[in-house]
Amino acid sequence: MPEKVAKIAVSAATYWIDKPYEYRIPEILGDAVQPGMRISVPFSAGNRRSEGIVLAVSDVAEHEKLKNVTAVLDDAPLLTQQQLQLALFMRERFFCTVYEAVRAMLPAGLWFNKAGMRRVNDKTVTVAKLAIPPEEASDVIALLEQRTPARARLLQELLPYGEMPLRELLTFTGSTRATFNCLLSDGYVTVYERAVLALPDQSSGERAELPVLNEEQCAAFQELKHLTENRAFSTALLEGVTGSGKTSVYIRLIDSVLQRGRTAILLVPEIALTPQMLQTFSSYFGEEIAVLHSSLSPRQRVEEWKRLKTGRAHVAIGTRSAVFAPVEDLGVLIIDEEQESTYRSENTPRYDAREIARYRCFKDGCLLVLGSATPDLCTRHDAEKGKIRFLRLTKRYNEMHLPEVTVVDMKQELRDGRDGNISLFLQEEIRKNIDCGEQSILFLNRRGAHKLVTCVECGFVYQCPNCSVPLTYHSVNNRLVCHYCGFSRRLDEACPDCGGIFKFIGAGTQLVEEELHAAFPGTEVLRMDTDMLTGSTTHEMLFEQFRSRNIPIMIGTQMVTKGLNFENVTLVGVLSADQSLYAGDYRASERTFSLITQVIGRSGRGTKPGRAVIQTFTPRNEVIRQSAAQDYEAFYASEILLRGIQKAPPFADLLAVTAVGKEEGGVVRACRTVKSRLSSLLSDGRECEFLGPVPLPVMRINNRYRYRILLRCRLDRHIRRCVADTIIALSTDKQFKGISFYADQDPDY
Repeated sequence: MPEKVAKIAVSAATYWIDKPYEYRIPEILGDAVQPGMRISVPFSAGNRRSEGIVLAVSDVAEHEKLKNVTAVLDDAPLLTQQQLQLALFMRERFFCTVYEAVRAMLPAGLWFNKAGMRRVNDKTVTVAKLAIPPEEASDVIALLEQRTPARARLLQELLPYGEMPLRELLTFTGSTRATFNCLLSDGYVTVYERAVLALPDQSSGERAELPVLNEEQCAAFQELKHLTENRAFSTALLEGVTGSGKTSVYIRLIDSVLQRGRTAILLVPEIALTPQMLQTFSSYFGEEIAVLHSSLSPRQRVEEWKRLKTGRAHVAIGTRSAVFAPVEDLGVLIIDEEQESTYRSENTPRYDAREIARYRCFKDGCLLVLGSATPDLCTRHDAEKGKIRFLRLTKRYNEMHLPEVTVVDMKQELRDGRDGNISLFLQEEIRKNIDCGEQSILFLNRRGAHKLVTCVECGFVYQCPNCSVPLTYHSVNNRLVCHYCGFSRRLDEACPDCGGIFKFIGAGTQLVEEELHAAFPGTEVLRMDTDMLTGSTTHEMLFEQFRSRNIPIMIGTQMVTKGLNFENVTLVGVLSADQSLYAGDYRASERTFSLITQVIGRSGRGTKPGRAVIQTFTPRNEVIRQSAAQDYEAFYASEILLRGIQKAPPFADLLAVTAVGKEEGGVVRACRTVKSRLSSLLSDGRECEFLGPVPLPVMRINNRYRYRILLRCRLDRHIRRCVADTIIALSTDKQFKGISFYADQDPDY
């Protein structure tokens, strides 16, 4: 038998030494080692134990002296050949190791702890199995019926099936475990543990009728359906105003794909949206649905992953990581609210789910649908240029008008002697809603009570000792908290420097909640931010309270801006429309327009007309006026001109190389070296422009300084290779010891 060799991606290999390593497969392991399985191997000069993923198995070795595979960790391959190719694509595209890509694909519960134990073991059931042929079992039953009828009943029940769960066997026969153990000791039966999957939470009752589509929806659905029938890669943008019924189109499209025996993936930008989306889709597809997101327990995530892997579920719904759902023969992949930055991972591997989606759809020959009321400018530009299909829904599904929007100038509020966070006009509108029994949603994208605390005498400001940001005051527990590293301390009674009086600056959701209680005594207010979420309180529970108890007012952060559908909400208030407008990056205007438009769209989604109030200190700002008019076309036209002047995406690509370390001077020197090296490598006539070194908006987090170099160009494989080589060279350079490097394409900040 020829000797077999496995090519393995080793978990202990850092980015600069990441490559397929060859290991000999001992004859005792035989065919147990297959591509897509995890194995244990000795690695490095010290032969320390390390996990690895098998990329390929062959009969030919490139090297003579090879170490042996020591153990196989999986019973069957976890990844298909196509998923292994995806991991290799991620390594090149997102500057990570192959094993880091594999870890992103698999649920955390499948991994092993430091002791080598699975973090989540499969739920198992003890199965009783006949250990003798059926003919012999019949003879044994005849002998036992006279002496021990209880044992005979056990064998008689087991005979037609060959095996069955032990608990069921004992229940059906009324026998005891002791009686069964007698058969076990005599060798008539045997037992083993079989993994079982928990039943999904989704209702398996009668399914709802598919939604009826209006004329616009039907036209969009028919064209998308036609694209899925071609079994070829294609991309389509479904642009629809808020409340236009994009979800109904998704449902009909997924149903058509399932009817042809294919599978589907639906991505949503926020965990908060998953329960509502899951409830909607489950009413149509029942147990066909599996959900994947980070709020599930490790066991739940593993079980849902296995349902998809084994073909028991055919539709995956979830957040960013659901793009890796292990479905076969993918028919359609839908990204809802595709413009959201949450589809980009901020941890290694720093992948963009939209890029992964394009790759998967290309390989599977299927349709990628990008849905949004405010599409990403790059996506819309591609649609305008005819690179992708462009479909529009211009009217709300119920023929209701978009909300009537009023812009309130907060400077005038100050002139009139009102310094609160809720304008007089908005208070009156909220009161009208309370009197009518209707609900209101207020949006403020800052949690806590105050942005910072300062001394009026000496100007002292509480700063985080670990990060370059002021501490945020939380009035609920009278503490100052850093929202980056988690540092917390109690607020002093007076300024620690001079004993002066404190002034509280900037408003958060806690302060607004207090103002609402003062303005509307006895009126229930629900606050929706991450401070309200605990192990026992989830997004789903809070939203259900708002709906079922008809709570008059909900104040929340970004999680209340998109995808939610409450029919009794007729008023939306945007409390600080300027907050994200001057963030200092090229996407600031786009992000602000999208946020305001999306939150306005939560109003008037039922049979009652909606209205919205935008509070701003810059009412004449073009983005604010376009948001108030909900005029995406005007915004796109003006913003795309500005992007062209800036040479920003989609007219060029931006790639950032970031250096992180404890000593600021060393980090800056490292960035300068990155710039110098890349300038030399790319001096072949390519049009490349370097910006920096510049600090990130939050320069220091957890006592680690962060600087970056921005490369503006048209990215290709050669440039990516040069960037990868530069990161590898500097990571192994002793003068930059303790400094880490990573690269991001089109960073959000």
